[in-house]
Amino acid sequence: MAAPKIIVFDSGLGGLTVYRELYAKLPDAIYLYVADTDAFPYGDLHSDELVTRLLALFDRLIERENPDVCVIACNTASTIALAPLRAHFEVPFIGTVPAIKMAAEQSRSKLFSVLATPATVMQDYIGDLVQRYADACDVTLVGARNLAALAEQFMRGEQIDEDVLRREIAPAFIQQAGRRTDCIVLGCTHYPLLVELMQEVAPWPVAYIDPANAIARQTALVLSQMSKHTDAGAPVRANQLLYTGAKAIGENISSFAKTLGLVEVTRDEIIGG
Repeated sequence: MAAPKIIVFDSGLGGLTVYRELYAKLPDAIYLYVADTDAFPYGDLHSDELVTRLLALFDRLIERENPDVCVIACNTASTIALAPLRAHFEVPFIGTVPAIKMAAEQSRSKLFSVLATPATVMQDYIGDLVQRYADACDVTLVGARNLAALAEQFMRGEQIDEDVLRREIAPAFIQQAGRRTDCIVLGCTHYPLLVELMQEVAPWPVAYIDPANAIARQTALVLSQMSKHTDAGAPVRANQLLYTGAKAIGENISSFAKTLGLVEVTRDEIIGG
């Protein structure tokens, strides 16, 4: 049986936190990580514009790479475009959603926060998850405007202003009637990159809940249920990172990408610049 071919997709480099878990669980798979950094952050795009862009990107990627499964390692893209992608393509798509159910089960104070991008927290889907799984909890939705960009800077080796980071996460820490926030759901795949720094500037310790491991388990399950992995058509570029946008991005992250098993880092406009 051929090794499964997996596309991991994000607006930037945050999805590497999901790729890292996938690679640990499925080390024999062939990976193509795609970072659409030319359009980062996706929260700045209108929903219709984002859907149109992703349909065009994946139309080209699927035709060219013939993957077995596509993982959308981006909360904003998942909440807005996952349904249209699944409707348009036969290839299975696995999305990323905030681990609200996990937080509701884990929180002892029943007071937790969802830290995400403004575009993600505005989606009705998030409210539905809270109502379905965390009705007995007090949940604070925090749309952090600059946190994903800080994570991108960190990944490129740039210095992070701790005061800016502290202000970004401060609204997620709530004290209420003798209780205080004890869990924070990381509602953007970029945010796990900053967990150690967040722990240093946080007003008190909390559990940071990252859905990456659950995404890896779901991907493994989907692949196990497939009768066989595809081996026809153009091959996926083995363990490679493609990115759109400025060439300097690749130059800055090449060394780090190789530590994750992504042996080549290549600029590729995919659908044109």
